[in-house]
Amino acid sequence: MSAWGKSGRNFVKAGSISKEREGRTPVTAEANKALIRRYFEAVDKGDPDVLEEFFAKDFVSHDPLPGVSGDLKGLKQAFMLFKRATPGYHTVDELIAEGDKVVARITGYGTHEADFLGIPRTGKEIKMSGIVIWRIRAGKIVEHWAQNDTLGLMQQLGVSRP
Repeated sequence: MSAWGKSGRNFVKAGSISKEREGRTPVTAEANKALIRRYFEAVDKGDPDVLEEFFAKDFVSHDPLPGVSGDLKGLKQAFMLFKRATPGYHTVDELIAEGDKVVARITGYGTHEADFLGIPRTGKEIKMSGIVIWRIRAGKIVEHWAQNDTLGLMQQLGVSRP
């Protein structure tokens, strides 16, 4: 598949998302990076309804949390789990884009305030880094792959030895 998507081109109407080809301009790597930056600014405010602004209805997460589906509904469940159990914020430490994909090194910071994946509240401040790949189509995230330092998180929460 080309960097422009299955249809041969990944297009967005300037200023809006449109299915019509007329008046469209190619989506740039810079525009896709800006989408990811806006996404993290929005999610750090804590409103799960904002997810629909950034993710396509046919979104697929290839690495969902245990017990959570890999679709938009599962993404909302994961969002609420993290918001409740580890409220905090993210930093986008590195951001690279080419074609319809964006790759980032992300760090999440928070406080373990509630049960998280069976681990009772510890009140500890936590930090978890990860690498994420997003595929973007027409200004919306359609696929997501993530690898996070889960072992480091478990060590910080005291459930795994360093």
